[in-house]
Amino acid sequence: MIGTIVNTAAVVAGGTIGLLLKKNMPERVTSIYFQAVGLFTLAIGITMVVKMEDILIIVGSLAIGSLLGEWINVEKGAELMSGVLKRKFRIGSDKFSEGLITAFLLFCIGSMTVLGAIQEGTGGSSDLLFTKSLMDFFSAMLLASAFGLGVVAAAVPLFIFQGALTLLAMYAGSLFTPHIILGLTSVGGIMLMGLGINILEIKKLRIMNMLPALVVVVLMLWLFK
Repeated sequence: MIGTIVNTAAVVAGGTIGLLLKKNMPERVTSIYFQAVGLFTLAIGITMVVKMEDILIIVGSLAIGSLLGEWINVEKGAELMSGVLKRKFRIGSDKFSEGLITAFLLFCIGSMTVLGAIQEGTGGSSDLLFTKSLMDFFSAMLLASAFGLGVVAAAVPLFIFQGALTLLAMYAGSLFTPHIILGLTSVGGIMLMGLGINILEIKKLRIMNMLPALVVVVLMLWLFK
């Protein structure tokens, strides 16, 4: 799990530097920074969706996952948890939960995450996760300077999610077929595009309630492909 440990440390380090940079930023610079982050998030999402296949399964997964998330009300639960953390650690930023979910999707949902975890879990090299760590370092620095501590906090779900994938790959690497990896990447990319729209304040989308789609797409691809 050395690749995941290095990746987690890179996010914490990059996020911490971003927090230090944020303190010295005037409001007009912060404003244009958010616009840059929004466009950056949109661009990452588009690159993840470009090679999308199995469109009906992707659409079905998003629809079913979103309905499940709305029924469970994932967003409300996340906001309550975010409020508890903010009170406990005296975090003043109202962007905490938005930074957390943006960073989680950016760092955890993508082909490099899945392929890197499988490569390391099956006894291969950790080079792919090391490369991802360098990319995440700079991404965390950019995001944390805009969103604050929520980006650094995303290191925790990153470690759990990526570490779990690595351990799963040690025992069941064959489950992660190319179709499933591409499906996860596509659904994650669509959600990142939605987050970009939120950050740019074009329209408020309930992306948090769409998160169950990440589980649904894996199940549907496993059943039908």
